[in-house]
Formats: sequence, structure tokens, C-alpha cells
Amino acid sequence: MKKTVLFLLFTTTLFSLQTSDRLFECTEIFKERKSELLVELERIDEQKQALSALKVATEELLKQKESKLSQQEEIVDKKLAEVSKKEKSVNAILSKNEAVLQKLQSTKMSKIAQTFSKMKAASAANILSDMEEADAKVILESLKPKVVGKILTKMDAKKASKLTQLLSK
Repeated sequence: MKKTVLFLLFTTTLFSLQTSDRLFECTEIFKERKSELLVELERIDEQKQALSALKVATEELLKQKESKLSQQEEIVDKKLAEVSKKEKSVNAILSKNEAVLQKLQSTKMSKIAQTFSKMKAASAANILSDMEEADAKVILESLKPKVVGKILTKMDAKKASKLTQLLSK
């Protein structure tokens, strides 16, 4: 029996040594894995910080771009307002100039009409026959119908016919 107890004691000791060795190996593996995980965690934390810094920098850059864009929009709006104001001014001046030009042309035509109405029909017919048809039409429109009739009778028939057609349009 002594031998059996001794054998059991020896086997138990041997078994406990093997278990202890396995536990030691497991502990070593866990320690290695823990250190690997800590290194990986530090790397992830560094990447997180870098990402955070990049996000802040990007947001700041976006704010600067938006600010610059707002300033440029204000400048464009001011220039657009100036252009609109100048355009209105130019249009007003243009309208005034057109009115003055129309008045001058009206005055000019009335003087021409007075001149042609005072001329003899034959002389007026000769002058109008040599003129462009459009210009002759304008002059004839400014005269009284009785004077126009006298002038047309003194003109060449073809020319008088063309002018009559122009006057009827």
C-alpha cells in the first residue's frame, strides 16, 4: 500500500506539475495577447486622435471657405446693384435722348414739309424723284394731301406709282 500511495503521490505531483506548466503557458499566452491588444489599442487611439484633428482642420477650412464665399457674394451683390443702378440711369438718359431726337426729327420734318409745301410742284417733284424712295415717302407723309397730289402729278408715272404704294402701307 505504501507503494500505491507513493505512486499516487508521485502521479499527483507529476500531474500538478504538468497542470502548472500548462497554466504557466496559458498565462504567458494571455500576457502576450494582452500586450498585443494594448499596442493595438494605442494605435487605434492614435488614429482616433489623428482623425479628430483632421475633422477639426476640415471644419475650420470649411468655415474659412464659407466666410470667403460670403464676402465674395456680398461684393458681387454690391456690384450687381451698382450695375442695375447705372443701367437704370443709362436707360433714363437714353429715353430722354430718344425723346429729344424724335422732337428734333419732328421739327426737321416740319421745316422740310414747310419748304416743300412752299415750292412749286414741278421743282418738288424733281427733287423727290432723285431721292431714295423711303426718304421721299417720309417727306410726302408730312405734307398735306392736296400738296402731295400736285407733286405726284408732276413726277414720272413709275416713280409716282412706287411712292403712292409706299404711302399706302
